[in-house]
Amino acid sequence: MYIPYGRQAVDEDDIQAVVDVLRSDYLTTGPKVNEFEKRVADYVGAKYAVAVNSGTAALHIACLAAGIGQGDEVITTPITFAASSNCVLYCGGTPVFADIDENTYNIDPESIEERITDRTKAIIPVHYTGQPCDMDRIEQIAKEHKLLVIEDGAHALGASYKGRMIGSMSDMTCFSFHPVKPITTGEGGMVVTNDEALYKRLLLFRSHGITRDVEQMTENQGDWYYQQLDLGYNYRITDISCALGLSQMDKLDRFIARRCEIAENYNKAFGGVAGLKLPFQLDDTRSGWHLYMIWVEPSRRREIFDRLRQYGIGVNVHYIPVYKHPYYQRNGYDSCYLKHSEEFYAGAISLPIHPSLTDDEQRYVIEKVIELVG
Repeated sequence: MYIPYGRQAVDEDDIQAVVDVLRSDYLTTGPKVNEFEKRVADYVGAKYAVAVNSGTAALHIACLAAGIGQGDEVITTPITFAASSNCVLYCGGTPVFADIDENTYNIDPESIEERITDRTKAIIPVHYTGQPCDMDRIEQIAKEHKLLVIEDGAHALGASYKGRMIGSMSDMTCFSFHPVKPITTGEGGMVVTNDEALYKRLLLFRSHGITRDVEQMTENQGDWYYQQLDLGYNYRITDISCALGLSQMDKLDRFIARRCEIAENYNKAFGGVAGLKLPFQLDDTRSGWHLYMIWVEPSRRREIFDRLRQYGIGVNVHYIPVYKHPYYQRNGYDSCYLKHSEEFYAGAISLPIHPSLTDDEQRYVIEKVIELVG
């Protein structure tokens, strides 16, 4: 038996949706892309959406659309996948890491404020594990300092903050549709925004910087005519992927409900177990529960992790602080140290949580965790 920490939930409806596209006239850049964009935009309450071929591509074109470039600084968290800061480097900017809140493990607004300089252009808050960041405070800071906010919502499709869906609030929000995320398109991502000017720039950067929009072109010589207005990328997503995404969207609320149920089962089972720190949830938020993190004494983390793996439980650690990776260490971050980020990383373990996890599998995970920690 092997129980992964996360996995896709694909059924016959999903498979049929993909088969239908394979039998259609369009495999890529066809009608399913627009349908999927509209479906997600409507769900989160955004005016516009641009689907791309990965969450990383979504972050990249968001930074490009924001005008991030040489000399610009962008503040983000180190407790995330490297793409959250790599996207700044792709544009020639400089990631600046702020510490996390020791309770939520999300970026700490006070630490953001401490790192703002006259070169700061944007903030990339990451809704780690699906738990929304303190967006009221982040929005206030951004407004005071005239900064753009690009939310990394890779974990948080379906999550909400004080009655507002993640994706409805900031300049741009990026989602990921990797197989372990709330829904999957195989690989894929999306940027949502309420700003039409940003939307048009996102469309350009998705597809080579090329447009057929007469209003954007310098001239028009006929229906066949197009122009490259900027240096863009081939970040297009396929109709095959978007058909799967559309089918998955039908199940998103059910997926989130199941994740919430699993999290509650863990909370009940582990409440009061000495040596275990459980996830903390902000009031008036709904987490997407992409991950369920426990924290154990750092001196015991390796032993507990290895034993759980031996029991067939696919625990993981999310994440190594980004600045500790060799690439970052070689490129100016070798002296970076953030106390709460380091302390959290030293004892973090991700337990299995995904819609396909069965009750029996979860009971087995709970039994083995208590056996090792209790």
